Amino acid sequence: MKFGIFDHIDMAGDRPLATQYDERLTFAQAADEAGFYCLHIAEHHASPLNTVPVPGIWLGALARVTKRMRLGPLVYLLPLYSPLRLAEEICILDHLSKGRLDVGVGRGVSPFELAYHKIKHDDSRDIFADAYKALNTALTSELFSYESERYNYKNVPMPLRPLQQPTPPMWYGSSNATGSAWAGDHGLHFASNGPTERAKGNIQVFREHFAKHGKPAHPKPEFEGGVVVGVGRQIVVAETEAEALRIAKPAAEHHHANLTYLLRVHASDEAAKRFQVPTRAGLEEQMADGSMIVGTPATVAEKIAEQVETMGLNYMMAYLFFGTMQLSDALRSLELFRSEVMPKFAK
Repeated sequence: MKFGIFDHIDMAGDRPLATQYDERLTFAQAADEAGFYCLHIAEHHASPLNTVPVPGIWLGALARVTKRMRLGPLVYLLPLYSPLRLAEEICILDHLSKGRLDVGVGRGVSPFELAYHKIKHDDSRDIFADAYKALNTALTSELFSYESERYNYKNVPMPLRPLQQPTPPMWYGSSNATGSAWAGDHGLHFASNGPTERAKGNIQVFREHFAKHGKPAHPKPEFEGGVVVGVGRQIVVAETEAEALRIAKPAAEHHHANLTYLLRVHASDEAAKRFQVPTRAGLEEQMADGSMIVGTPATVAEKIAEQVETMGLNYMMAYLFFGTMQLSDALRSLELFRSEVMPKFAK
């Protein structure tokens, strides 16, 4: 069982963005020293949910302030990229990080964000699949040629090659059964999110399709079976239950407001609403459905153990810094997680 870090870097609202960036770099250094496996960064656009909508820039900064922890997007929104340009970016980041890059890919869950880039949500899955094939061809070719309805490359020189051969490990994050099945069919590492019951269903679909595929596309021997099966959870740890709730409640409320920002902007767009992943606003509801874990180290460890047992996980991404949370509180939560929670799962 291993633990990673997930982050949107959503707008806190009470301090300058430059300060937030500095705080996140400090936090990343602490997570690196604490022994977390990987730091995953989201990609969203035109929303306070995500202040690093060009994740490659942020990953380049992280690569220079960390030493051991793996790094990567979860996910690059492939319909928004030129496969050639993205392949070159991946090569740069793999070398900057000295081979610590893990690449998450996806199509984008928000119809609003896709529409801003002139991508129809109904077309995005087909575009994603095509872009994924083109990207992998580019990463594994010295002369890149690929032809489809959307992309046409012929004998493009690829002097930049990934440090990790043939490519960095590929991940897929999904909150629905269709994406979970695709990830299993292609042997990718997998992470889900949301309430435990929904995430459990996604993981079950992934496992069924992965079993048919037979083996991981990019094996990780440090994980059982060579494949990551994980889930993301917002987590707040403190010395007492009351202190953990004090920190978690305003941070969770602010984060949820950021999460649902575009839904409010497009409140009259009833057709688009159906594509949004359901979210629960209240802290108590999120704790009840398993998407948020709050409490003392003992409580947090117990809740994690229950989810590991229920979903059959070998990986959990701890979302420890979000919303209005102060750096000092996030660092204290991280330290308690490192010293009193992670050791319980070392074996």
